[in-house]
Amino acid sequence: MRIVVDAMGSDQNPGPDVEGSVLAAREYGETIVLVGDQARVEQELSRHATSGLPIEVVHAPEQVTMEDKPGVVGRSKPGSSMHVGMRLVQEGRGDAFVTAGNTGAALAIATLQTLRRIPGVHRPALSTILSLHGQSMILLDIGASTDCRPEWLAQFAVMGGVYAERALGKTSARVALLSNGEEEGKGSTLVQESAELLSRSGVNFIGNVEPKDVLSNKADVIVMDGFVGNVMIKTLEAMSRTLFGLIRQELTSDLRSKVGGLLSRPAFRRVYSQVDPFEIGGAPMLGVNGVVIIGHGRSNAMAIKNAIRQARSAVNGQIVEAIREGIEQSSPAASSRDQDTSE
Repeated sequence: MRIVVDAMGSDQNPGPDVEGSVLAAREYGETIVLVGDQARVEQELSRHATSGLPIEVVHAPEQVTMEDKPGVVGRSKPGSSMHVGMRLVQEGRGDAFVTAGNTGAALAIATLQTLRRIPGVHRPALSTILSLHGQSMILLDIGASTDCRPEWLAQFAVMGGVYAERALGKTSARVALLSNGEEEGKGSTLVQESAELLSRSGVNFIGNVEPKDVLSNKADVIVMDGFVGNVMIKTLEAMSRTLFGLIRQELTSDLRSKVGGLLSRPAFRRVYSQVDPFEIGGAPMLGVNGVVIIGHGRSNAMAIKNAIRQARSAVNGQIVEAIREGIEQSSPAASSRDQDTSE
């Protein structure tokens, strides 16, 4: 397996990107292709023991920054590490692409310039993976399409279900729609019409779930439009940071609290590891004609290594081929009468 990594992706590139790739090459034994400024990448590699490791470097003279506008950078920086890396996958010289860079730019480059969409897919979906109580779930869309149609949500469900089964090891993945009530008929017009399509789609659709149920393992796949998904995931991240910040503050407020904090530290670390996004590393962009894993810009080396693990699972699970099959077999998803080819 050859996994292509955007060495210029993270906020602190190329340090975490290179170190995480070295860790992955050492642990998984797959070939890691680092794409970026060759001089900087090789300088960073020299800091690590890489003798005998399957690591290659491909030069990319340009870099996509977090400030670049997705609609512009897709065409303005053809020599960027994102363009070059995705072209390697497109040409069959890589099996997956991993980046911790600009998410909007990655979406634009994948769908408009390089990999394109899987035939029949209306819109690709950005996802996130949550892991609690030893169970993983996938949420999508979290920002690719803020205004959605029922047909798109139905396809998100198909794609999410395939990923949950093939990459996360779920059996007959439970698929739900996020709504303001569990009862049938609840929700916006979009949710109601999407529920009707999903009931005939062939996926294991269990109905609606409320926001309070997202973290309770009621479903393996939770589907929503990109606006709601983006707000939800940012709220969860902010809530986690605030909660752990308050706990840290209180545990250092006086001597008794400090003693209790020291005794409780192992338990708090175990809790934090369950909600730490770096433990997951990255999540797939589903619907594009290739495996693309996107991590957080703040990713450290461990997050990059885990994102590469996600890519490896997606390739082993033949995600792209399975989604293509699922789209063809799902009646509402396979219908092309409403497919909008404009981006």
